[in-house]
Order: sequence, then structure tokens, then C-alpha cells
Amino acid sequence: MRVLITGAGRGIGAGLLTAYRGRGAEAFGTVRRAPGAGEIGMDLRDPASVAAAGQAFGGRPLDLLICNAGVLPRGEVPELWAEGFAVNVTGVFLTVQAFLPALRQAHGAKIAILASAMGSSARAPGGSYIYRASKAAAINLGRNLATDLRRDGIAVGIYHPGWVRTDMGGSSAEITVAQSVNGLVARIEALSPATTGVFEDWAGQPVPF
Repeated sequence: MRVLITGAGRGIGAGLLTAYRGRGAEAFGTVRRAPGAGEIGMDLRDPASVAAAGQAFGGRPLDLLICNAGVLPRGEVPELWAEGFAVNVTGVFLTVQAFLPALRQAHGAKIAILASAMGSSARAPGGSYIYRASKAAAINLGRNLATDLRRDGIAVGIYHPGWVRTDMGGSSAEITVAQSVNGLVARIEALSPATTGVFEDWAGQPVPF
């Protein structure tokens, strides 16, 4: 099994990379810094960087693409709106496009998009406008990708990883990286063409759109 995880330099992405390697998968992670062994340099803010990463990976079959990389802007200035959508939405789309040839080479490939319950339009407590709006767009993107990629036999799942104790989530978050990762791996394993387009949390609970 060949797996690619974006934003694997730390936090949930690093945890997922370790977990899949521990399960015997040939797992690669993308990082913004200079890549090491088993890593691919890629900056979601730069479309050319994403395209180059896809070309470097080549046409080798890719069984699972996990779009984990994301940003949580601290503020609401225009520059942060641009960055939030560039990474959380456009970056996801460009990543899928760049690695789609490899996904099509695999039998029963899967795409997992890590969004957030904060992007649920049914839940609107206010605040965190950039993050909520960009994650809502990522959820919508995932749902539409699920429709369009069904013909290729590629299943798409959208997941809320939980409020996790990472640099982004903070030390007061509810769950550990290990708890989130274990749950996400189980959710992704259960993903199939019959459930493509699902939006659920790390524990398997449906999240309202």
C-alpha cells in the first residue's frame, strides 16, 4: 500500500505518517522545509510547487492521499484570508489534481480530506471567520470531488480530526495526536465507494454539513 500525507512535518500529519509506516505501508509525507528520506518538498501556497511534487512522484500507483496540511489564521486581515484559502482550499484541490494520475493507477484508491467541524454550516457560533469559511469550502470541495471521482472508483472521505493537542490545537485541547490518528486510520480504512462523500469525526460520528 502506498500512502501520501500532506503537511507531515508535525502534529497530526506526522502522527499519520508514523502510523501508516507502522502498518507496513510505503508512506510519504510532504514538508515545506528541505525534504529528507521518505519526504517530498511541497508548499501548498505555490501552485508550481504542488505541480512539481506531483510530477516528481510520477505515475506510480497511489492507494491513499491524505490532505492534512492546513493553517489556522490568527486574525482577519486580507492577507490572512488569501493564505487561509490558498492552503485550506486551493491547496487541497491542486494536490488532488497533481496526484490524480497516480491515484487512477491504483485499484480502489482513496482520498481523505481533513476538514473541521468548525466548517459546518449547520453550526455557526461566530468568530474564526477565515478558518470556518475555508474549511466549509474544503467540505464542499470534498463532496463534489466524491461525485466526480466516483466514475474512477476513487472514494473521498471528509474528516474532522477532533480538537487535538498540537501547535494549532493548543495544550488545552480535548484529545491527543495518537487518539486522533488511531480514529482517522479506522475511518479511512472503512471508507468505500458506498460511503464516498462522508463527513464524520475521528470517532466515527457524522458531522452536519
